[in-house]
Amino acid sequence: MRASSIATTLLLWAGAVSAKQCSYGDDPKIIAHTGTPVGTEIVVTNSTLYVSEPKCKKPKIGVLYLTDAFSIQFVNNKLLADSFARAGYLTVAPDMFNNDPAPFDLATPGFNATEWTLRHNPTAIHPILAKGVAYLRSKGVSKVVAAGYCFGGRYAFRMLAAGMGVDAGFSAHPSLLEDSEILAVTKPISLAAAEIDAMMPPARKTAIEGLLSTQVAQPYQVSLYGGTSHGFGVRANISDPEQKFGKEAAFYQAVRWFDAWAGGAL
Repeated sequence: MRASSIATTLLLWAGAVSAKQCSYGDDPKIIAHTGTPVGTEIVVTNSTLYVSEPKCKKPKIGVLYLTDAFSIQFVNNKLLADSFARAGYLTVAPDMFNNDPAPFDLATPGFNATEWTLRHNPTAIHPILAKGVAYLRSKGVSKVVAAGYCFGGRYAFRMLAAGMGVDAGFSAHPSLLEDSEILAVTKPISLAAAEIDAMMPPARKTAIEGLLSTQVAQPYQVSLYGGTSHGFGVRANISDPEQKFGKEAAFYQAVRWFDAWAGGAL
């Protein structure tokens, strides 16, 4: 492609993004790495939802933001939910663990990761996520998409099973993802993988790609981000250029996926 054509393409893309973005006040940035969350916590039938609204009128897409194990009590999750709102989506992040998040330091004395994981199993979590979907639908969005990170990355796949009410999904460095959950996908799925990830090492990533390419009859995408480790989509060290790029690129991977397969934010 000639340089002039590339420049034209980039200008058209920039114009399209600018036209669809919403912003809070004078903030020129979409992705907030630091700062004060701007959304609101509400309680819906005994479950807390963090709601972040775009400035756009009547957004067409709602994002069900599925957190890592630190839930909405971790400020980075709220800031990323706000970032999706600034990109034009009505965004809801359920407190997936009912005010029982994992401690940020998993080696905290007295914390038993196995017991915590068993306590917060799909049977306990899915009714909470269903409230998030119902809230988004009640606000008039035409499509609901899921963006999941780490623990929530597994549920981004699970929410694409038949009858879950979600139209497309994005999953960053999912934990505990099972083959059966991949094979149950009935909607387009995008996956962001870390270079170093004990929860999804290279052999497991290859196996997941194999299932998506041969066993799942849906559009899919798999992107690998060099210089990153598990959790980079939420907890990247933004002083490291590779990690900062990975976090931001994965965010835009999700946005572009939702635009492609759910019709765009506006």
